[in-house]
Amino acid sequence: MKHKQNTQRSPSASALSFREKIGYGTGDLAMSIFWQLFGMFLMYFYTDVFGLSAAAVGTMFLVTRVWDTANDVIAGVICDRTKSRWGKFRPWLLWAALPLVITGYLTFSTPDLGATQKLIYAYITYTLVGMAYTMINVPYGALLGVMSPNPDDRVSLASYKFVLAFVGCLVVQALTLPLVAKLGGGNEALGFKLVLIIYGVVAIALFYVTFASTRERVEPPKEQDNNFRRDIKNLLSNGPWLATLGVGMAVLLCVSIRNGSIIYYFKYYVGKESLATSFMVAGSLAAIVGTMLVKPVAVRLGKRNTFIGMMVLSAVLMGMTYLMKPDALVELFVLQVVINLISQPAFALLWSMLSDVADYGEWKDGRRATGLVFSAGSMALKMGWTIGGAITGWVLAGYGFEANVEQTERGLEGIRLLLSLLPMGGAILTAIALWFYPLTEKRMREIEADLTARRKGNNNEF
Repeated sequence: MKHKQNTQRSPSASALSFREKIGYGTGDLAMSIFWQLFGMFLMYFYTDVFGLSAAAVGTMFLVTRVWDTANDVIAGVICDRTKSRWGKFRPWLLWAALPLVITGYLTFSTPDLGATQKLIYAYITYTLVGMAYTMINVPYGALLGVMSPNPDDRVSLASYKFVLAFVGCLVVQALTLPLVAKLGGGNEALGFKLVLIIYGVVAIALFYVTFASTRERVEPPKEQDNNFRRDIKNLLSNGPWLATLGVGMAVLLCVSIRNGSIIYYFKYYVGKESLATSFMVAGSLAAIVGTMLVKPVAVRLGKRNTFIGMMVLSAVLMGMTYLMKPDALVELFVLQVVINLISQPAFALLWSMLSDVADYGEWKDGRRATGLVFSAGSMALKMGWTIGGAITGWVLAGYGFEANVEQTERGLEGIRLLLSLLPMGGAILTAIALWFYPLTEKRMREIEADLTARRKGNNNEF
C-alpha cells in the first residue's frame, strides 16, 4: 500500500542550467582522472612493478571487498543523515577529497619490504583507498538524485557525468604510460607515484568545482525519522534496486576484465606495448560519442530496452575479438571503437535508473533514502570491478603467466580470453539482469505525477 507522506520538491519540472550540468559532470571527470589509474593500471603495477603474484593480487581484490561492501551501505546511511548548510551530499566532495589522494599515494608507493610484508602493505593501503573512494563516490552519485525530480533531467545529468568521465579516461589512457616513463626516467615505481600526485591535485580542484556549482533540491519528507532498520528493510524489498545491483555488478565485471587485460594483451600477445595507449584512447573517444548519443535513443526506446540491446551487441563483438591474430591491428582497433561506442553509455543509463529507483522507493514506502539507494550503485560497481580484477589475476596465474618474460602459448591463451570471451560473459549476464528491472518510462511518469500530487496535497493542508 502506498504511503501518503510527501517529499519537498522543487516546483519547476526542470531547474538545471547548462552550467550546473557541466559542474556536476566535472565531479566524474575528477573521479575518472584519479580512479581510472587504479582500474587500468593497478593490477599491472602490483605484478610487474611491485612484484606481487597475479594470484595473490586477485585474491586480495576479492577479500578486501568484503569490508568495502559493508562500507558502501554505511556511507549511504551517513550521507542520508548528514546535516549541513551545504546539504547532505555536496560537503563530502570537500571532506573526502584529500584522504582519497593521500591513501592513493600510499597505494602506489613501493616500500622495500619482503614478499609477505609487501602483500600485507598492499592489503592495508588498498583497503584504505577503497574506503576513501566510497566516502566521496557514494555522495557524489547520490547528488544526481536530489538535483532535480525530473527523470529526463536525470538522464541528461547522467550523460554529462559520463561524457566527462570518459574524457577523464581519455586523459589517463593517453598520458599515464608516457608520463610514467618521462617522470620516472626508466623507474616505473617512481613514475607511477609522481603521476598519482599530479592526478590527485587535479582531482581535488575539480571536486571543488562540482561542490561550488551544484545545488540539492529534492529533500525527504520533513516528518521522516532516522530509522536505519526500516530503511534497510525497505531497500531489501525494493525489487528495482535489487535488479540494478545485479546490473551494476555484471556490467563492471565485463568492463573490469576487459580494461585490466589491455596492457597485458599488447605487451605479451601483440608484442607492441606502446599500442596499448592508442587502443585505450580510441575506445574512450568512441565512448564519449556514444554517451552523447544515448539520451535520444533511450527516450525513444526506453532505458531498459536500449541497455539490453547495447549489451547483446557488445557481447557479439567481444566474442569476435577472440578470433583476432596479433597482426590484425586494424580489425582490433575497429572492434575496440565499436564495442566502446555501444557498451560504455551503459553507465549513464544505470545512474539514471538509480535515480528512478530512489523515487520508486519513496513512492512505495513513503521514505526517501537517496544515499542508501546510490550506495547500491557504488557497491555494485566496486564489487563487479573487484570480482573482475580477481578473475583477471586468477586467470593469469592459472594459465601460467610470469611477469616480464616471454609467455607460453597457454599464457597467451589466458590473456586472449581476458580481452574477449570472459567480458562477453559479463555483457550477457548484464542483459539477463536487465530483464528483472520493471521501471518503464510510462511507469515512472505515473510515479512522478503521484509524488507531485502528494506534495500539492500536503501544501493544501497548511
